[in-house]
Amino acid sequence: MPENRRSTAAGRPPESLLCGTMEVHRRLLTEHPGYAAARTALENRAFAYEKGHERTARAGVTRIPVVVHVVYQTDDQNIGDAQVAAQIDALNRDYRKLNADVAQVPAPWQAVAADSRIEFRLAATDPAGAPTNGITRTRTGLASFDTDDAVKSTADGGCDPWPADRYLNMWACPLGGGLLGYAQFPGGPAATDGVVILHSAFGTGGTAAAPFDLGRTATHEVGHWLNLFHIWGDDGTGCSGSDFVADTPNQGGPNFGKPAFPRLSCSNGPDGDMFMNYMDYVDDAAMVMFTQGQVARMDATLDGPRSSFTAG
Repeated sequence: MPENRRSTAAGRPPESLLCGTMEVHRRLLTEHPGYAAARTALENRAFAYEKGHERTARAGVTRIPVVVHVVYQTDDQNIGDAQVAAQIDALNRDYRKLNADVAQVPAPWQAVAADSRIEFRLAATDPAGAPTNGITRTRTGLASFDTDDAVKSTADGGCDPWPADRYLNMWACPLGGGLLGYAQFPGGPAATDGVVILHSAFGTGGTAAAPFDLGRTATHEVGHWLNLFHIWGDDGTGCSGSDFVADTPNQGGPNFGKPAFPRLSCSNGPDGDMFMNYMDYVDDAAMVMFTQGQVARMDATLDGPRSSFTAG
């Protein structure tokens, strides 16, 4: 089942809804033999970076060209250029630690809240070198998409990606089953590389609907694209999983809605869960930070399998 951060009246989602990104990850492990080896190599690099054994080679700010493929069946799903631009603005605020609500970070974690030194911009030229606004539009006959990557294929009712080593491909589209979005971790096939977001959880304004109307579904999913795991380590509600980041506390499953600090689990008092992290499942208004350890994993990715974005 797909990823879902929608909270119920009790602040928790239906138990049957799980994480779409990890579902895609498990599928690729079985379908693409080279994926497991690529993931192992990147995790070895990420471990060294996060532990401080290696330093990033990238200097200054990495700027990533983005193409947004708007795939729609109805006119209201055909989100406007302003809503797309607002999503890029939201990504830039969040990844550069320029979001005003970073002030919500509790005192125990203010010192580890980090600027990733990554910025995003809509592509100015298409793969053929022609001028573009970085947005494609495709009308589909399908009512919704799932995690099977059909939205990434013109033949399957979606839109083919632009070269994944030159662009971050993002698809904004109708999604079924309560799905908000999913991403492909680095190391997977280029033909399906990128991020998929529900059209009404994309950007701000327009069709973006509360409580996912601040562009942070994309912030979360781009985090996966940069090799971040969910903060609780994807072990259900146990305390044995890990996101392989030392400065995020051990956590007993995802959080939803707008928790109050501290939210304790896994004997992690007095500060509890870092539920305000972008890699938890809380509402957009409650997620406000990445950590230094998470940025080290991004560094390892941008020095490794996504180094084409730091070249030149």
